[in-house]
Amino acid sequence: MNEESEKPDGAPASAGDEAMAASADGREIGPESSPDTEAGGDDVLTAALKEAAESRDRALRALAELENFRRRADRERQETAKYAIASFARDFLPVVDNLRRGLDSVSAEDRKANRALDTLAAGMELTEREMLAALERHGIERIEPLGQPFDHNLHQAMFEIEDASVPAGCVARVMQAGYVLHDRLLRPALVAVAKGGRAQDTTPADDDSDAAAGPSGAVGSAGSRDG
Repeated sequence: MNEESEKPDGAPASAGDEAMAASADGREIGPESSPDTEAGGDDVLTAALKEAAESRDRALRALAELENFRRRADRERQETAKYAIASFARDFLPVVDNLRRGLDSVSAEDRKANRALDTLAAGMELTEREMLAALERHGIERIEPLGQPFDHNLHQAMFEIEDASVPAGCVARVMQAGYVLHDRLLRPALVAVAKGGRAQDTTPADDDSDAAAGPSGAVGSAGSRDG
């Protein structure tokens, strides 16, 4: 008689027997998954993906804001360097004006009659040319409005005068020269506007006549004088 008695047919299998049977079949033994567990895993994955997308969006926005700030700072730096001389130029322009007034006060006859005065005036003219050349090197140009149509962006009208030789609405006299710094108005030209003269000629000139006459504009070289 064997030491281990055989189990009767139909007897319930023990946990050990099930484990041995599962091991023999190659099956793993573990907790069974339920629909609630699978649904919970999907929710966690969805939340993680959403959070990752939001984090990526915030990072992209931060990078865009940083790039915009860098470009804005670079543009402001360039403009600051470009127009840094504006305050000094405004204070310096009256010196140029007074030098020109001094030269205008000396007539050609006086210069011919007085050699010392002529030498002094010549030195003042040389100084004026050097001043204007220095201003031009820094982007400062004198406005040449005489005979040009009045432009409120560049000119300041002081009064109107009767002048038949100048078209109506054009600058007939310049009391004080104006200046621009690059593309920015530094000081408007103080002018008198003609009235009662002929109407402005709006007919475009021929190419040949334009080439012969040369270019003409409201802004000229800083080294030239107002008429």
